[in-house]
Amino acid sequence: MSEKSKFSGCPATGIGSMPGGDAREAAKTVTGSFADGQGMPYLAELPARGPGADMIGRTIGMLVEMYGHVEPSGWRISDRPGRDTRRARSWLGEDLDALEEFTQGYEGLLKVQAVGPWTLAGSLELRGGEAMLADPGACRDLAGSLAEGLRAHLAEVRRRMPGAEVVLQLDEPSLTAVLLGRVRSASGYRTYRAVDRQVVEATLRDVLAAAGEDGTTLVHSCAPEVPFALLRRAGADGIALDFSLLTEREEEAIGEAVEGGTQLFLGVVPSTDAASEGLSDPGGSVMGVRTLWSRLGLNPGTLAESVAITPSCGLAGASPAYARAALAHSARAARSLADNPE
Repeated sequence: MSEKSKFSGCPATGIGSMPGGDAREAAKTVTGSFADGQGMPYLAELPARGPGADMIGRTIGMLVEMYGHVEPSGWRISDRPGRDTRRARSWLGEDLDALEEFTQGYEGLLKVQAVGPWTLAGSLELRGGEAMLADPGACRDLAGSLAEGLRAHLAEVRRRMPGAEVVLQLDEPSLTAVLLGRVRSASGYRTYRAVDRQVVEATLRDVLAAAGEDGTTLVHSCAPEVPFALLRRAGADGIALDFSLLTEREEEAIGEAVEGGTQLFLGVVPSTDAASEGLSDPGGSVMGVRTLWSRLGLNPGTLAESVAITPSCGLAGASPAYARAALAHSARAARSLADNPE
């Protein structure tokens, strides 16, 4: 590898969401699952609590001088902070309190998540009911508000967990749809025009820069056709994805990303209980990763430093017991990959 990854010491992590509504239980699980160097703990999201705890609502609660409220169709822009925005901010504070409690004295990587500017623009409605994505000026304002809000959020996390090296993850499941003009309008009868790739890249770069000059960043998408090269140019240090959605078309881009020092967060562990029987074989879970490495002609010795293992997506749809098992299994599978890379 030509460059060293910023994620050394991060063999595994989770994506973000967890089941249930108990902030302390979630914090205990994510810190306990990745204790003693087994992975990267993170600030859990608990969408089961309702609007404002979902990933869109949480991120709207971080915005600066921009607010949202819940309509039957989803989140819509507001003139002032109402009940929904206040609730989102309150839950974020509750989750930070819980994480702070379980990370006393912690030193190492610690991840926080927010929805990226393009998925947010496709999910947050203007007053007329269309997505902000339809208005380039609104998209610019949204990205600026998000970047400012993230700087404040990261500063708060660093203040509460002074020993941690805080990693910023942007969730961008709609990014490919934005690039290809596949995001549906409010009526559902048409799609919004594709956004120029250079605009998408520049906006992502500006928001990722909220992590600071020496900050570490990660972009996650659990959708097909992840735009690897664009994300790398935008400054993402790591890219997280659902491993089952990869196709041969992306293999060259993956090889280039690895050679360039980009960390891959590969979602190989099922995120719901339906496949719980697959958690009995950590080595089997990463067999496909080994096969991919071999096919790309990459040095097996680089696997442990280039790849982190995660569930395929967030765990909000799992049972609490399965969520705990999936995180523990991710750590075991990562250890299997490091011990037996070939």
